[in-house]
Amino acid sequence: MDTGIGLLAAATAVRRLRPDADLVLSSDPDGMPWGPRTPEDIRARSLVVAEAAAAHRPDALIVACNTATVHALPVLRERFEPELPVIGTVPAIKPAAAGGGPVAIWATPATTGSPYQRGLIRDFADGVAVTEVPCPGLAEAVQYADEAAITLAVAAAAELTAPDVRAVVLGCTHYELVAERIRTAVQQPGLPPLVLHGSAGAVAAQALRRIGEQPAPDAPAGGTLTVILSGREEQLPTVALRYEEGRLLRAVSPAR
Repeated sequence: MDTGIGLLAAATAVRRLRPDADLVLSSDPDGMPWGPRTPEDIRARSLVVAEAAAAHRPDALIVACNTATVHALPVLRERFEPELPVIGTVPAIKPAAAGGGPVAIWATPATTGSPYQRGLIRDFADGVAVTEVPCPGLAEAVQYADEAAITLAVAAAAELTAPDVRAVVLGCTHYELVAERIRTAVQQPGLPPLVLHGSAGAVAAQALRRIGEQPAPDAPAGGTLTVILSGREEQLPTVALRYEEGRLLRAVSPAR
């Protein structure tokens, strides 16, 4: 589940680990964006989106949204666990800080500066120079594949990013869909290659662990794909096909 097509990154990571897995993608395009909403509203909308997914009786629920994880993970776990394991998306601050920094964390305004993110910085990046970079409008631009808006939002966030950063944490799942554009905007000439840290791969692996399954990337493809948009079962949105992850899911996943 996610606000929108940011869940493509986690869904693709699951598909690569388990080509035979059936996937249910539940999002809330009618309620986009979630970033500027109040924590109470985010919790309420997260429950609605999660209920739509849970109706399909999945083995696990991946909260493929940093904003929803920050504000709604406890209520989602209270509602669904232990019957349905709920896996949140944690910004990859720990591995980014392990490189020694400086580190920039790009995130939505709702996540930037939140007690949740500040706690992760305190726990995993003590002694490392960390800059929190709010990225207003970037998730929405990615959601609609608005090329001009993506360029402007990425450029604005790059301006707020210290030029000597060695790693950027992609603290919103939408950002993973435009990772290379972010790298190009932040990379400084003459410095070592910038390292980007997303969460999709780790989240997918954790979901398999929670349900006692092992990765089987060589398993025969054929897992189905169910798409739920604000409670309506529909086809994968056309805009998703503007991204490599969306094209891959459509190519290898028969509709159910």
